[in-house]
Amino acid sequence: VQLQASGGGLVQDGGSLRLSCVASGRAFSSYTMGWFRQAPGKEREFVAAIKWGGQILYEDSVKGRFTISRDNAKNTVYLQMNSLKSEDTANYYCAADSRIISSQMRNAVRYAYWGQGTLVTVSS
Repeated sequence: VQLQASGGGLVQDGGSLRLSCVASGRAFSSYTMGWFRQAPGKEREFVAAIKWGGQILYEDSVKGRFTISRDNAKNTVYLQMNSLKSEDTANYYCAADSRIISSQMRNAVRYAYWGQGTLVTVSS
């Protein structure tokens, strides 16, 4: 599986962006898809994930502002980000794996496939 993330950019505080991640290969619908981010000097952290059955999990700081969704017909997962804050500035990565159970959704080491990062910069 190859993942291609896009949609990052520069946005002002309070603005919105939508990230996309297109997956190549078969059986996309059976994969758990996740978004992670890494800010300069910080460790990679979980943002959101969606299982093949539709179960969704968010990191607490993005709840109510970010929405993860998937379009299995397009092999694409999205991350709609609203009310962006300066602390959301980071490289955002999409990840995929077919073997993740619910309790593992926020654990980066459980994802076998990763896309390149797309940079989100929020200016205050």
